[in-house]
Amino acid sequence: MIMTKVSKLIKVFVLMFLITNTDYLYSQTEGEERVGQAGAFELLINPWARSSGLASANTASVRGIESVFLNVAGLTGTNSTEVMFSHASWFADISISSFGVAQKVGDTGVMGLSFMSLDFGEIMRTTEENPNGGLGTFSPQFMNIALSYANKFTNRISGGITLRLISESAADIAANGFSFDAGIHYETGQRNQAKFGIALKNIGTGMAFNGDGDDVTLMGESYESTFEIRSEQFELPALLNIGASYEFLFSDHTLLFCSNFTSNSFAKDQFLLGTEYGYKDYLALRFGYTFENGIFDEFNQGRTTAFTGLSTGFSFEVPIKGETSFSLDYSFRPADPLSSVHTFGARIDL
Repeated sequence: MIMTKVSKLIKVFVLMFLITNTDYLYSQTEGEERVGQAGAFELLINPWARSSGLASANTASVRGIESVFLNVAGLTGTNSTEVMFSHASWFADISISSFGVAQKVGDTGVMGLSFMSLDFGEIMRTTEENPNGGLGTFSPQFMNIALSYANKFTNRISGGITLRLISESAADIAANGFSFDAGIHYETGQRNQAKFGIALKNIGTGMAFNGDGDDVTLMGESYESTFEIRSEQFELPALLNIGASYEFLFSDHTLLFCSNFTSNSFAKDQFLLGTEYGYKDYLALRFGYTFENGIFDEFNQGRTTAFTGLSTGFSFEVPIKGETSFSLDYSFRPADPLSSVHTFGARIDL
């Protein structure tokens, strides 16, 4: 009975994905021609240290506030209150800061609030008349805020949904939009060691830039005319995650294997693999790999991502009092030719 319900939910998710992405089937038959045609690609960046160390392969096993990025159904893994911070050094001196808090509501529900911001630093203003600058600087701001709710329907099935506000602004021009994510988790086994998950992400409104920053002023001998250049609307990078995991549980040790298939509307499809070794609740070591078409080639000779596929990370957790604990997290994602990405995080479980 339960497996029948899960099968129906999966079919509903896949149908929703295809309906909300009318060109999806054509994009698959046309190869990778749609890569890069969407906007708001920051929605595809995993800002958290724990799951990024697993190459984001833990769609089925992720729990707590990090699940808002991968599969919001995992939010039900929050026992009481969880607070998490992270900071990542991205490419080209871009930094990413994230914050999230999850709070259990009632016996089976959990609310979550998360925030992600990209800092591009100060960029010199230039024009056609002043290509060398001297006009000051501007600082683009990309951010999104997510409000999530997840509920545990049975001992084995959880589901959740996220509503996200997206904002991008730079030099008197801005674009705003909304998106939603939905996900389900199913776990089985004597100790719930086998898990399955499916998540539909980044389904929402199209976005377009508006403001005075795209105006063009033409000067004549006796006149001055200003024209507005209207931005074309762009879609969000919708995707579907389907994952599975199995955890071997020993007295003091655990060994997790997880995998995920990501079907992207505007990027290459990916196969993600991850493994995590844990010693009690004190130490966790993680390794992951992301495979996509061309990943073994040189950059721009088949490989279209700066990442080389590998990821790794670890966590140290310290019990404080009762069920309260504090952990430090780290992940490393090597890249070429751009600089590799280091992510640092901290988590408080109350």
